[in-house]
Formats: sequence, C-alpha cells, structure tokens
Amino acid sequence: MPRGRPARAAHPNEARGPLVAQVFAHLADGRFHSGEELAQTLAVSRSAVWKAVGSLRALGATLHAVRNRGYRLLHGGESLDPARIRERLGRELRERVTRVETVWSTASTNTVLLERANPASGTSEVLLAEHQSAGRGRRGRSWLAPPGGAICLSLSWTFRAVPQDLAALGLVIGVCALRALRELGVGGAALKWPNDLLLGGHKLGGVLIELRAESAGPACVVIGVGLNLALGAELLERIAASGTIATDLASAGVPLPARNSVAAALIGACIRGLIEFERAGLKPFIDEWRAADALRGRAVSVSGADGVERGLARGIDVHGALMIETPQGVKRFISGDVTVRP
Repeated sequence: MPRGRPARAAHPNEARGPLVAQVFAHLADGRFHSGEELAQTLAVSRSAVWKAVGSLRALGATLHAVRNRGYRLLHGGESLDPARIRERLGRELRERVTRVETVWSTASTNTVLLERANPASGTSEVLLAEHQSAGRGRRGRSWLAPPGGAICLSLSWTFRAVPQDLAALGLVIGVCALRALRELGVGGAALKWPNDLLLGGHKLGGVLIELRAESAGPACVVIGVGLNLALGAELLERIAASGTIATDLASAGVPLPARNSVAAALIGACIRGLIEFERAGLKPFIDEWRAADALRGRAVSVSGADGVERGLARGIDVHGALMIETPQGVKRFISGDVTVRP
C-alpha cells in the first residue's frame, strides 16, 4: 500500500445524508427537540445543530425556537420514506412501480429521471425530493417549496407507442391528482388549463410533462407533480411577489394528511390513469376535467406564440384544446398561458 495520509474513516451519520437532512428528519414529528438532545442523538456539537437549523430556515422551513424547549418544525409530519410509500400502494400497483426513491435534495426530480434509461413498458420509476434547488414549472418557471412543505414528485412511464392524445396528458394527470386528493379527503379543488391545480381560486399545485421519444419505438414521459402542503406565510408572500397567488392545504384549513400517504395516493392515481389513458386516450377523463374546469365561462387572455387573444373560455374539446370565444368566432388553443381578466 503506498505511503501517504491514511484514509479518513466514514462518520456513522454520513450514510444518512447531510446533517441538515438528519435534523429535519428528527424535527418532522412537529414536537420540540432540544439542541442538546439533537446533538447527542446525532453525535455532533450543539453548534453544528444550530447551523443545521439555520440552513433549514434558509431553505424556507418555518421553525420555532423556544428557550429551554428547543426547536420545533411548525408544520410537522413525516419524512418521505420509500418503504412507507410502497406499502401504501396496492399489490397490483407495486408490481408496476419498479423503484421508489427519495432524496434529501436535488436540482430537479424531472431532470434526474430524464437522464436515466427508460423503464420497461407499463412500469414506472418514481423519485421524490424533500427539497429541489432548481425545481421547474412550465416554460422554465421556478417551483419553490421548503423541506417538508410540499410533495415534489416525478415518475417516468414508457408507452408501447405514442398515444393519439399525448398532448392532453397534462390534463389527464390533473384529473388523477384530483382523484388522489379526494381519496385523501380533500375536496373542492379545481383545474386550470393546461396544468394547474387550484384551491379557492389559488394555485395549489402543478403538473410538468416532459417527453423523450425516438423516431420509432416507445415513448417515455417524465411526469412532475408538485403539491403545496404547508409552504408558510413568508414563502407564500415571495411567490405572490413573483406574480403567482399560491395556496397550500394548511392555509386552506385542510387537515394535513401524512406525506407518505399523499405521495402514495398521487403515484397510485397516476399509474392507474396512465394505464387507462394508454388504452382509451382522453375520453375517460374528459367529463371529470370539464366538471373541475376553473376557467369555463370566464373572460380570459391567452398568451401564445402568435400574441395575446382575449375572449370567453368555453372549455376543452375532445382532444384537450382550450376553446375561446372571440369576436371573430371560437378559436382553439393547444398551448399557451391563460390569465383571468377582471
């Protein structure tokens, strides 16, 4: 063996991720934990715990610090856990999901899955992150969420052939998300074309579909779903300053379901929806989508490649295109950004 500096022995905590992730995991129960208790449990100094708490705050987590009691995560819950998520899927669904992975932080869960090989046809690979440093919405917009405050989930799926209504897949996933919310006891959510989930008229979540297709053969999609659980007042204000009025389940007074149950419900609803979509296209989903349409009958502006069009939203057609009634007649849009006019 060549001479030189001896190899550093791995700290026993290193296998469990960075210290900030370990502190978060202990605080996720929503109870107070003293700095001394955390330091002893994690075999680090109290100063290191204090710095980790500061890092959590910098990432947007809302923590209370009370003298002689310690630190508490305002909206406690549970850390994301692949085993718990898998066990909450039915046996048939578990056979469809080849891998469930959770990570503390990544740039974008969609990007990670896009860089991997396609899963086999009819199966899915799932990735969730407690925090995304470069989470993305449509058109390159940022998706902001603090650790523990949202579900940031991506799943990949390979179709045997490109479905006829592939452009409408975002609408299908929106319906699947509503199904999952109802399963969790959350009602009253709506859909805003093309990819937003609304609650009380404000943005609760969104869908991002990215396609990796070859000229011949199967098509793989990576589906990103973001759902706001408890963002905190400060982050909601930051999002509002960027031009989007967001909400979360906590702000809406909805009892927060266990996060692993939310993840499992979303995964299950999406997998079932993808199987149905591959077989029958948009048709089985269209009535549900129309019933949840937040735009129908409202004055809107649609911004697209050809400029801005104004008119009354008249729902979607059988292929998922948005229909707008204008002075020149009804026009059809397959893409664009929609804003509601006063």
